[in-house]
Amino acid sequence: MVGAKFKPVAVGRLERFVADCAMGRGWDEAAGGASNNGGTKWKAAIVGSGPSGLACAGELARNGVQVTVFEALHVAGGVLKYGIPEFRLPDLIIDAEIENLKKAGVEIRVDTIIGKLFTIPQLLSDMGYGAVFVGTGAGSPKFMGIPGEAFNGVFSANEFLTRVNLMRGYQQPLYDTPVGMGKRVAVIGAGNTAMDAARVALRMGAEKVSIVYRRTRRESPARAEELEHAIEEGVEFLWLNNPVEILGDESGWVTGMRVQKMELGEPDASGRRRPEPVAGSEFPMDVDTVIYALGTTANPIIAQTTPGLGTNKWGYIEVDENSGMTNIPGVFAGGDIVTGAATVILAMGAGKRAAKGMMEYLANQGAGTC
Repeated sequence: MVGAKFKPVAVGRLERFVADCAMGRGWDEAAGGASNNGGTKWKAAIVGSGPSGLACAGELARNGVQVTVFEALHVAGGVLKYGIPEFRLPDLIIDAEIENLKKAGVEIRVDTIIGKLFTIPQLLSDMGYGAVFVGTGAGSPKFMGIPGEAFNGVFSANEFLTRVNLMRGYQQPLYDTPVGMGKRVAVIGAGNTAMDAARVALRMGAEKVSIVYRRTRRESPARAEELEHAIEEGVEFLWLNNPVEILGDESGWVTGMRVQKMELGEPDASGRRRPEPVAGSEFPMDVDTVIYALGTTANPIIAQTTPGLGTNKWGYIEVDENSGMTNIPGVFAGGDIVTGAATVILAMGAGKRAAKGMMEYLANQGAGTC
């Protein structure tokens, strides 16, 4: 009835309100179940401190497992820190969750790249962990392969957002992190990450930000709310347009982009109508920064350094749907490294399911005792 006559009840916003009210008031201290103190002697390693890894660590710690989280970057939080802007997800919230994990006994080791400093087999053997969860995400960016992508001023959205969100590029000169963004920015793609990159670029002082997308708004993968926010903030949308070349000067910097108009044909394998170029429709765009937001692919480092680990043709780790375990006993995985780029909620759910599978595996094996 409410949704029919008025706007639907925003359950997510209500949950956010309660969580924000609880922060700092000790509301969550009575909950939590078992802690590491006096719990089992099982040890588990978490590779990656993104949403799936943190969710898995929390579940394991509540069941008395000694948990160590290994993070490649200099702070914990994964995509929650480097990929989601402060205005959408304040750092205060992430930091509070990480602090709660530490209070529960979870050890977090940053600046530690598993696959370089240690390997998964070493974690399971030499270092004495009974089980390992891989939550490294899908962080390798996609490009189009068009001429000019090597010019200075061409970024992946991940790189751009990391420089600004995580490395405090917006606080120059207090933080000496170069961003290298010009005044006229083109963002290629129309998903949620593209909206984030465009809105961050405006906040960083860009005079004009344009979303360039080869389909229409109807086919855009971004949430309607994210699209509306970008429009309200002044982002320009060039629907049914596709870049064909990035232009640059003799110094190697972006000076513009050639774009071709598109039209929609028959549906492709994704079910969306296939964009087809319109002959003779190319035109120049005056831009000095190009940000690619075309999605990501699997980070290959774990598969490359874990002999026999099962992956699919796209490089994502294959797991049992119920337990989250890979084809290697004791090695579990979840989140974007399994599903490809998806939502934070799905990644957290995968981490929790894997934690249950890890508990069952440890119980059956009697593994990881000190």
